[in-house]
Amino acid sequence: MKRIALLGMPNTGKSTFFNRLTGASARVGNWPGVTVDLLGAKVLLGDETVEIVDLPGIYDLHGFSDDEQVVRHFLENNPVDQVLIVLNVSQLDRQLSLVLQILQLKMPAVLLLNMVDEARRHGISVDREKMSEMLGIPVLGMSAKYGDGYKEAHELITREVRNSEPVRLEKIRELLVRDDEIENTMEHVFTSTVQVPAQLSNTLTEKLDNLFLHPWLGLPLFFGVMFLLFQAIFFLGAPLQDLVAWILDQFRVLVLDPLFSNVPAVLNGVLLDGIYNGVGTVASFIPIIIMFFLFMALVEDSGYLSRAAFLMDTLMSKLGLDGRSFVMVLMGFGCNVPALMGTRVMRSRALRLLTMLVIPFSLCSARLQVFLFMIAALFTADQAPLVLFSLYLFSFTTVFLTALLFKGKYHSEEAFILELPPYRFPTLRQMILRGWHETRHFLHRASKFIIAGVVLVWLLTNFPPGVETASAQTWAGRIGEFLSPVLDPIGIDQQLTIALIFGFVAKEIVVGALAVIYGSEGTELMGLMANQLDWVQAYSFMLFTLIYTPCLSTVATIRSESRSTAFTIVSVAWPLALAWVVSFIFYHGARAMGY
Repeated sequence: MKRIALLGMPNTGKSTFFNRLTGASARVGNWPGVTVDLLGAKVLLGDETVEIVDLPGIYDLHGFSDDEQVVRHFLENNPVDQVLIVLNVSQLDRQLSLVLQILQLKMPAVLLLNMVDEARRHGISVDREKMSEMLGIPVLGMSAKYGDGYKEAHELITREVRNSEPVRLEKIRELLVRDDEIENTMEHVFTSTVQVPAQLSNTLTEKLDNLFLHPWLGLPLFFGVMFLLFQAIFFLGAPLQDLVAWILDQFRVLVLDPLFSNVPAVLNGVLLDGIYNGVGTVASFIPIIIMFFLFMALVEDSGYLSRAAFLMDTLMSKLGLDGRSFVMVLMGFGCNVPALMGTRVMRSRALRLLTMLVIPFSLCSARLQVFLFMIAALFTADQAPLVLFSLYLFSFTTVFLTALLFKGKYHSEEAFILELPPYRFPTLRQMILRGWHETRHFLHRASKFIIAGVVLVWLLTNFPPGVETASAQTWAGRIGEFLSPVLDPIGIDQQLTIALIFGFVAKEIVVGALAVIYGSEGTELMGLMANQLDWVQAYSFMLFTLIYTPCLSTVATIRSESRSTAFTIVSVAWPLALAWVVSFIFYHGARAMGY
């Protein structure tokens, strides 16, 4: 099977073209010599199936960044029949160097000049026939966003790959000539083929940047925009999430329960309470994740997320992070899973790992449900807002503390270089494809871990046979008793311990677990808990829930994104230890003050 490598600089629309070319067939894979996942797909070009591999956006083939090393390793370890080079036609004065480097490697290539719609608005024109003649490769203009020229590009790629032969390279850096020679050639090609007006007009971007990058108004506006974004995500996603839960519940009641009514009780429990509930746990993430990526595609592809990263970079750099890390942490307040997946935009592996380590401390919507329940049960209406606000402060504090403590271990030498693209509005097709790709990747990655975890919890709360479900006599109850010496000093009793075991699978399960453990629900449950717990115990429990081990889907995502078992263990052990220390200090400090 022939292989095509898709290459280009960042913000050239390379991934947009890849999505248009491959549709919904993209998959994540690992190639020999490459230590990270790359996006690939098999497509039919003419009468031949061809593999397309989307390589990271890079500026230079002989650079030292993680992405540039990934591209070199891929080209050196995998035969490639054709290279598709995607450039922004409005920035050819500095992007043609990548084309000239590929040509030095004597690789069969096709040059696609993307964003011709923007070039027309700026008055930029390119003599593509002359450029093709000077470079010795086919050159075509297109707009991957709107599809202009896509048909011609598809036909050209099909034609060229049919006659190409695979090329495998060795020691790419040794094959590249000096930069000054490339610069001279690039200037000659550019001046001979590209017509640029004396002054480019981009008044909309300039006006918006004057507002969004204002030294005083920029950050408040950013927080306002993100607040509205999360409000929109959960305003639209929550009803859909409830609908999915209702459909799953009705399917079980009307179909599965009657269907499995005659099977042995143990098998019935494993299949329905274990596996089916595991699938339901995964499915409950789908509406929020879809909405999240739809809206984040809007923010990111519009160019605004780059501005937010720029605004926060100075503060975050002192913590060993950068501006993008702050954006990912903020995303984590919706759901940790897509925020962790969003760290792929970072070029440095060390920076990615440190960012992934702090994201789970974000007070996600699942934890928020637990806190709202506990606050309503134990605190007055006047106290409630202050208690919830204090938990958000603790969330940020743990993020900053963790970054400070671990920045030496996960130290990134790479400078934060950020290109601010012009503001663009993504098409609905782009947003839907983005949401679909990320959702499918999430389901494929996390579903097995979730199912295994829920089955394990069911076994812990239903065995040994003949005892009451989730009681102290079950294995879960015995675990709670075993952990008493550890959790009693922070005010967490055996019943709350069992709920925390459920919370490891998904924090949404905690409230339901409390209802099972206490044998009541709703206001009756809140009243019962208010009689058995005081506010110090409740707040210590909430602190522990905020900080301790992330949910199973988050752990699965960390393992998948980091590709490191050791790092995953650290991401589980450190929050657990920190949660105990913080809760211990609070609990005994409050008791010492007479509460």
